[in-house]
Amino acid sequence: VEFLSSAALGKLITLLKKHIPVLKGKTIGILGLAFKPDTDDIRESRAIPIVKELLQNGARIKAYDPQAMENFKTLFPTIDYRSSAREVLSSDAILIITKWKEFTTLDYQGRIVIDGRRVDQAKNARIYEGVCW
Repeated sequence: VEFLSSAALGKLITLLKKHIPVLKGKTIGILGLAFKPDTDDIRESRAIPIVKELLQNGARIKAYDPQAMENFKTLFPTIDYRSSAREVLSSDAILIITKWKEFTTLDYQGRIVIDGRRVDQAKNARIYEGVCW
């Protein structure tokens, strides 16, 4: 299992700000809230510090995770949880935090994607940045 280090987390936000310098009022999509795929465990989730940082910067968040949303709501009850990954794609930018299989089938064309999980399909985004390699 790959984990995003704190350095990678910082890089993820830095890359996002490279393309959207002012996050205030922007909608940032988060794909994946769980610590790792196929679990609802958020205890060591890299999405936690990322969401905190985005909220501190005034961003609005649309989030989706197939299993961890209920647990994540206990920490962040006010962010916008969506019922499908596709609903997150309309965001100003998308951050891929957990590599769920369903994220590999999305159409990222025309989007800004900061990928922390090597989702090959995301490379067809209008702007693509990969973090963990």
